[in-house]
Parts: sequence; C-alpha cells; structure tokens
Amino acid sequence: MPIMYTYMFRNIASDGFVFSDPQSPGDISRDSKPGCIIAAPSFPADTPGIDEDYVFNWVRDGAITAMEVAKADMLTRPGGTVQTLNDYVQFADLCHSSIQPPLTKGHACFNIAGDARPWTEQNDGPALQTVTILAAYDQLDLGTQKRAVDLVNANVAYLLGVYQGPTTNLWEEHSGYSFFARSAQLRCFEEVQASTIVGIDKPTGLRPAIKWLRQALAGHWDGIKYVSMLADPGDGAQPSPQNPVVSGYDPNIDIVQSAVYGALPVTDTKLLATAAQLRSQWEEGGIAFYSINKADKEAFGIGPLFGRYPGDVYDGDTAHPVLGGHPWALSTCNVAELHYKLASEIKSSGKVPVDDLSAPFFAQSGIDASTAPAAAAAALTATGDAMVRAVVYHSDNLELSEQFDGTTGFERSVHNLTWSYAAYLSAMRARAEAV
Repeated sequence: MPIMYTYMFRNIASDGFVFSDPQSPGDISRDSKPGCIIAAPSFPADTPGIDEDYVFNWVRDGAITAMEVAKADMLTRPGGTVQTLNDYVQFADLCHSSIQPPLTKGHACFNIAGDARPWTEQNDGPALQTVTILAAYDQLDLGTQKRAVDLVNANVAYLLGVYQGPTTNLWEEHSGYSFFARSAQLRCFEEVQASTIVGIDKPTGLRPAIKWLRQALAGHWDGIKYVSMLADPGDGAQPSPQNPVVSGYDPNIDIVQSAVYGALPVTDTKLLATAAQLRSQWEEGGIAFYSINKADKEAFGIGPLFGRYPGDVYDGDTAHPVLGGHPWALSTCNVAELHYKLASEIKSSGKVPVDDLSAPFFAQSGIDASTAPAAAAAALTATGDAMVRAVVYHSDNLELSEQFDGTTGFERSVHNLTWSYAAYLSAMRARAEAV
C-alpha cells in the first residue's frame, strides 16, 4: 500500500511540486496550482500510440483521490492540519470561482492552473467533492475550513436545483438520467443532512431530495439488472429502464461504483444480481470475454479483471477504437471492494443476503443459502483478493495504467492513472475492515 500511495501522491501538485501544461510548454502562468490533482501525467507526446491528454483536473477523479489522502492518516502540520488537503480545497474553490455562464457548477474538468477548459457538465462531481470535503474537514486549517463550508453550501445549493434532471454520465459519453450520479448525489445529501459541522446549510429541500433519489434509483431496475443510463422520453413522461440511453451499455461497471462511491447499499440484492452479470460477461462464454481472464485463472488462480461495459471501444487511442474494450485496473479494484464491504456487512450482521436475485453472485464465490456467515465473509474476501492480485500481477512493478490488454494482460492506455491507485487504496481500506 505505501508504494501505491506514493505513486498516487506524485500526481498531486504542491507549491514545490509543479506540473507544466503540455499544451503551453514554457508558459509558467499555465503551470499547476497547489492542490491540483491531475488524472495522469500522460499526454500524446509523452505516450506514443495514445492520443489523449490527461494532464487536467477532473472534479470527480480529484475527489476520489483526495478521499484517500483524507483517510491515510498523513503527518500533520502544527495545529493538526494536512497541507495537501488544504491545497485541495483551495484549488477546488479556485476552479469553482472560475466558472462563468454558460458553464455550471457541475463543470467537470479544469486546466491545471485552475480555469475551466471546454468540457461537459457532470453532476456527480460536486456531490463527490462535497463528500470528500466533509471527510477532510477536521484536517483543514481554520481559514480553509471557512472556504470548505462555503464550497459545500454552494455545491448543495447547485445540486438541489439539478438532481432531478439529466446529466453527462460518469464515462463522459452520453447524457441522460445517470444511476451513478443519482447515487453520488444521494450520498452527498445524506451526509450533509447528518453533518454536525458549524455553518453547513441544511435546506428544507434536502429531505425531499433524499426520498426522491431513493425512488429514482429503484426505477433503474429492469427486472434483471440496474440500467446505467435512462433516456428522457419527452412529453413529460417518466424515464424507464425499458428506455435506456444506448444499447450495449449494460451491465455497466458504474453500478458497482455506485456502491463504492455512492449511497447504494452493498447488501442490495439487485446490485448483486447486476454484479454477477458484470463478471460473467468478461469470463469465458461471456459476451465481452477477455481471454486474459481464462489464462490467469488457469495459470495462477487470479482474477478476473473487469472492464466498463460490453460495447466499450475506448483504449486511450480514439483514432483506433477496439470493439469490446479492455479491462481497467480501477474497475477491478472497485469490484473487489464490493466483495470486501459485503464481507464486513455479513460479519457485523450475521446474515448472508442470499435470495433468488443474489444467488448467482454468491455462487461465484462458492456460497449458497446454507453457507455460514463467517464462511461466506471469508469466501468473499478471498474472491476480492484474487481480483486485486490480478491487478498487481499485471502492473508494471506496481505502477498502474488505466487499462490492461484483454488478450495479453500488458498495460495499455494512459500510464499512471491517479484513479487506478485511489481505487486500489480504497479497496485495501475496505479489506482491512473485512478481516
């Protein structure tokens, strides 16, 4: 874990560790500001064969990364503060204040100097940023705490105005009613409602929004799985799981991520039914089979590795898409974390949530209705371990790219993806609670 944390941490700018903008080399006015968390240090001139530039700050990725800093028990400055978290909040506030119409407070991506770049509006970002700021609050200095409260209040005010509407989704490919965004917003509203931090506003719309979002998430169930993105049917009609945004998008890994980063309970048997289908589609016989999963299982008993969704074509080189895509390190770690969190819930409750919906998920770990809770928790932990071991095995001396090749297992796409490390660290925190 310390090595993975170090690799993640080197993608966070400080006043003494500065990134240069690949699009403006030599222009120090475009250099990074402290607290900027880049998605990866990869850009086309640096990574042959990859035409994507990741030297930007995504609100969602930054929040997920900063959460790991907040949970890492960092060395503190006098007064008990963590400068990296002070920097994170101050940079987030800088980005927030740079937004001008027609952009919204849901703008998803910023240049490393803190100004908005042309990009999409994604309403999961302000929600996750708020959750992270609440978690980091006690490690901030007094001045930054004031900025943190103001930023949280502004985020919540914005989200209360948009949560019922469509948004660009997690993968930045479609606009519609996003299961992941709704789950992230629900977690945000629930944690704000429960917060005891002085100055945090609790508008009267919070409780109705929490109730509405819970019902909206339930509306993504199509009888077999949770659907990732619902289309707007127009004419005032309600979106339905029979009207997805696009075919080939489900089962989508963002449903599992809704339990890792959002408010979806890991004991939700509809979630587990969806997770079982996610695994089967990338194993032998599945509609998006990765042959590396068969090779890993037969040779080492590790895996499987997980991708994003069955119709994926993105591999970091948009000029040469590959139908079926490839497994992602963060996707695999997120599924492992689901297993660890579920193991913890079973240990604490003494109950295994097996029913007709979740039975296929539990069967993938050798669990059925007769399995004792302690044995089920151990089996789930072992399943998660096999997935994480595959990520480590295919890493480059523990350095993690965005993806692994679905045939060879070698790393591909952008290198040193910050979210890959954060997902690994989050999974390991969950494992520590499971054993």
